[in-house]
Amino acid sequence: MNPNQFFEIGRIVKSCGLRGLMKAVSYLECNDKVQDLDELYLGFGNDRKGPFKLKGVRSRGKSFFLEIEGVEDLQSANALIGCDVLIPGDKLEELPEGEYYWHDMIGLKVVTEEGRILGVIEAIFPTGSNDVYVCSGGEREVLLPGIADVIRKIDIDRGMMVVRLLEGL
Repeated sequence: MNPNQFFEIGRIVKSCGLRGLMKAVSYLECNDKVQDLDELYLGFGNDRKGPFKLKGVRSRGKSFFLEIEGVEDLQSANALIGCDVLIPGDKLEELPEGEYYWHDMIGLKVVTEEGRILGVIEAIFPTGSNDVYVCSGGEREVLLPGIADVIRKIDIDRGMMVVRLLEGL
């Protein structure tokens, strides 16, 4: 991983209390690893600031609560509402075989098992039961459910995803 590349793990949505505690909506599948962080970065778009030393992190459901050194009151916390919560690339954990980070999949060329080029993965969104890959740049936009019947092979090194189109796709 490139340590100069940053990844969003959430967004600060509100302050909590008078002592600078902030609530962030999590973009992570599991918030367990947030507990292990000792610092993070904050930003709006490409404007990043940090590292900020963490005094405490608590996870609850799809949110986590941050206590950051230097953010000691309601006014300081309110100034950070809307900030992206970022970590450097070298802080991302290795995934098990067959699992991929979304940022590794965006831009993959999508080809059918027959060799027809459909386009590239432009976006990914979760639906609860599985992710959906938005493939565009071909004849038309195709929404591909992230299930084994459709996604036949992912080759990050070659920048390619091989798919089987089910009826209706």
